[in-house]
Amino acid sequence: MKRSACIVLMVAGLASAAARPAAAQTPAPPPEPVPPGSSTIVERVLVRVNGEILTQSELTQRQAASLREQQATDLPDDQLQARLTEITPIILEDAVDELLLVQRAREMGVRFSDAQFTQALENIKKQNEWTDEQLNLELTRAGLTREQLRQDLERTALVQAVQAREIGPSMTITQPEVRQYYRENPEQFMTPETVTLRQLLVAVPAEANEPGQPQDAAARARIEDLRTKAVGGADFARLVADNSDSDAAVKANGGLVGPVRVEDLNPALKDAILSLQPGEVSAPIRTQGGYQILKLEARAVAELRPFEAVRSEIESAIRNARLPSETERMLERLRSSAVIEWKDDDLQTMYEKRVAERAGATGPTAGTAP
Repeated sequence: MKRSACIVLMVAGLASAAARPAAAQTPAPPPEPVPPGSSTIVERVLVRVNGEILTQSELTQRQAASLREQQATDLPDDQLQARLTEITPIILEDAVDELLLVQRAREMGVRFSDAQFTQALENIKKQNEWTDEQLNLELTRAGLTREQLRQDLERTALVQAVQAREIGPSMTITQPEVRQYYRENPEQFMTPETVTLRQLLVAVPAEANEPGQPQDAAARARIEDLRTKAVGGADFARLVADNSDSDAAVKANGGLVGPVRVEDLNPALKDAILSLQPGEVSAPIRTQGGYQILKLEARAVAELRPFEAVRSEIESAIRNARLPSETERMLERLRSSAVIEWKDDDLQTMYEKRVAERAGATGPTAGTAP
């Protein structure tokens, strides 16, 4: 099962609001006040799943989130409508499946507490380096309230709980499977190549930050002189302490940096150290702040981690790979006993066609009521 785009975007960090309404329609004006004693239809119900509903506004929200995820909100109207026709059956299937799984979670006694919600908010803020005020701002930009966010996070937590409790214990992973995965996917279990460096910086003022300027030329001459001394055997840490324009903490540490992953290095620095052996000093490197030289202290090559050290990671990877198909089998059982009452014939046709295609069969979905 593919979780709804709305929930995926929420957990990932709250996407910004769509540039225009998902269905390319003019937003409806606010409703007139309802006189006492009268009644009005507040929401259009699209489908009931064992009594729980999916409304038009919920469908629209999911469509908008999916379009934002695909960066498709600014398409011309005809292309936007074509994209909506493409994604809506998938969204309907996800929404119905989600209701079924959430209902199953509640039958099992799973609850989403205030403490869990608070922790989820803290995780979102930490991931995005947001303050509480910034989180509120992002919610406003997305057109969501904290209560709507809580509902999204609760649905996600309940779905995951059902998967963990109903699928996890019955999933058997054999030793030969684990060994085979280890042999076939060695790149997943490599230690990264790392380097430990010392760096010495000769700064160039921003106003002279172009080659050929007098201050640039002076800095270049100075860094080349320092490199000559370093290559000649001078203590590199002492050269840094006495000459580097780095901050005090870097100078006090002799310019030591690392270990750092080679793939995380600035491309210019990476190129400069590729051919170095431990103890060697790079040629001068021009960076935005000035000129640098690097001394390679140590290099750790990428290595395959031992099987026993990664066994649990392999088992988790296999479980995650199996989870979609196992969840689909569980959903087939839940659908077969569910009462699904559609209030829109076109949406019902979209949903049933999508489910039939996924199941490799034809005809209406079991348990679907007219």
